[in-house]
Amino acid sequence: MMRLSLNLFMLGLLLLLAACSAPPAPDTPRGASRSEAKAEAHSEDPAQARRSGFADMSAATQAMQRDDAANPAWLWVEEGRQHFAATCARCHRIDTLAGVAARYPAWDAVAARPFTLGQRIAACHARGSGGDGDAGAKAPTSADPHRNPLPPDSDTRIALEAFVALQSRGRPIAPPAEALLAPWRERGRALFQQRLGQLDLSCAQCHDQHAGQRLAGSLIPQGHATGYPIYRLEWQGMGTLQRRLRGCLHGVRAEPFGWDSDEMTALEVYLAARAAGMPMEAPAVRP
Repeated sequence: MMRLSLNLFMLGLLLLLAACSAPPAPDTPRGASRSEAKAEAHSEDPAQARRSGFADMSAATQAMQRDDAANPAWLWVEEGRQHFAATCARCHRIDTLAGVAARYPAWDAVAARPFTLGQRIAACHARGSGGDGDAGAKAPTSADPHRNPLPPDSDTRIALEAFVALQSRGRPIAPPAEALLAPWRERGRALFQQRLGQLDLSCAQCHDQHAGQRLAGSLIPQGHATGYPIYRLEWQGMGTLQRRLRGCLHGVRAEPFGWDSDEMTALEVYLAARAAGMPMEAPAVRP
């Protein structure tokens, strides 16, 4: 009996030591205790508990994003600057673009639907090119080249979007408090939480529940849309948020939503609300 009691005591001591020496939870910020991280997660400012993908990158990739001369996205920014000067400057001044990208997607009263920044650029371009632009009841779609001379995956549209987004760099993401956006935001939230594809996974499972953990050696980010369009080293080029979302859908073996589709727009509306208050980083760099 005495030996049994001693064995139980030693087992309890070993368990206690193991608990005390256990590593912090995967989502605990480096240098912070678990209690501090828990307090941060319940802070009155939700932005304090959120983490940009920039914070999870290597020091070399962070330096690449910080240095405009080294940031490869600047090739697209300069192309966008030239396109803006040649076409958009007839109606818009550069100094009026500050903060514009931080407020998209936004409601369009004429189209009676939200427009993402890319859709707004395409609609303005169509109007300036003699098309019906944003006079119709739908956002431009890549399936209708007459309505959309700037497809969402075209270099010109990405370049213009990068140049316009740059004018909001460092400003907080501030989606409009338009009541008409609420149904789109809720639809985007539902899509974010919906299990999809042959792997039966949702966006929320990776970027909410398992953020900070690792998948095939790569850190799972929180997935905040703070820097689009972005230059991804994996792509060796620039891409929009839609391209990233389609890539995720391919990853779970699901049929991707169409370019500029209602589903894509709803997801962008929700992701803007999810990242509200976080600073714009565009044009960002990611692995």
